[in-house]
Formats: sequence, C-alpha cells, structure tokens
Amino acid sequence: MVQIVQAKDIDLRYLIDNFGLQLVQDDQFFLEWQENLPEITDLDKLLLDKVKAGYFNLLNYPPLLEDVVRMSILDPILFIGDFYLAPFYVKSEEPVNIAVEDKEVLIKGRIDTLVLKDQFWVMVIESKRAAFSIEEGLAQILAYMLGTPYSDKPSYGMITTGGSFIFIKLVKGEIRQYGTSNVFDIRNRGNDLYTVLRILKRLSQLVIST
Repeated sequence: MVQIVQAKDIDLRYLIDNFGLQLVQDDQFFLEWQENLPEITDLDKLLLDKVKAGYFNLLNYPPLLEDVVRMSILDPILFIGDFYLAPFYVKSEEPVNIAVEDKEVLIKGRIDTLVLKDQFWVMVIESKRAAFSIEEGLAQILAYMLGTPYSDKPSYGMITTGGSFIFIKLVKGEIRQYGTSNVFDIRNRGNDLYTVLRILKRLSQLVIST
C-alpha cells in the first residue's frame, strides 16, 4: 500500500534520508544569481518602488497571509518582469507528485506559483506569510523541485515571505545537490527588489537558451 506524504509536512532531514539531498556551499555551484544579470529599466524601478511601498503599507494591517503576499508582492514582480507574456505562462496551485525510490511513498503537494515555457519549468515559487522565515519553505520547495520532469537540467526556485526573497538551484545528477543565493530583504537600504527582478530575468534567459 502506497503511503501518501504531504510536501508541507516534510523537512530537510526527510529529503536527506530519502533522496540523498546535499547542500553545496561553494559559490561556484550557483553563479547564475551573481553573474551577467540583465539591467532593468527606470520604469521597472519605479514600479518596484511602489511594490516596496505597498508592502510596508500592508504591514500596518496584519496579518499578511500567503495569498496577500502573492497578490500584492509576487504577482506584480512577475508582471513587471513580463512573465505573464509569451513565451512564458504562469500556473497557480499546480499539483505535483514525487515518488520516493525503492519505497512505497508518494509525496503530494501543490506548487504556489509555477512559471513555465513550453511545458518546461522555469521557476518554482513558494510564498509564505510574512510572519514565517525563509527556512519554513525550504524543504517544501526542494521537494517540488525534485519533481521536475527534466532531470538533465538544473532547476530553479524562489521563496518569498513578501519581505524576504531567496533563490535555490537544484541539480539532479547521481547525487542530488542544491545551493542557495543570498537573502534579499525589502528592509535593506535601496530596493533589493531590483536585484530580485534581475535574477528572475537572468534565470529565465538561461532556461530559454537551453
């Protein structure tokens, strides 16, 4: 009999024990978020400044839940980045199943936001309520990324709480390895959303080119 496990209930220890997942802390493993980032326009920056101002306004009216994070922070960033235009398209609450090898276990879940191009997964995005930390979503998004149908290419993900953002890279070779970017925080001086958008655009370029 197959045991059903919900992705939201698993932790990193489960992924390490059942998938052999390893964290890579060498900067060379995940250079994509650091190098050759495209520039964004002055209009992009103006709109992102409004997204940042909106975030601080929302904090005055708690709680800032996951749906509100997606609607007020994530969706505008994807809109500004043209991820709703061809060749991309966006799906919400996309179901995913991941089988655990050599065990009668099936991990089930729903991806908060999935950006695709020609059925290829461009970006897996997990949204968490503002009161949660980035760590709350790490195991869950890694489980979803393990479910990508393309094992020969790196997959990319992003976790956001509305105020914080982190990018993840997963490589599914003989050894499954992942690395993370720095954490970008909306409370930092300037506007870290500029960098978030540039990284999103860079990762999308890499997917298109491959």
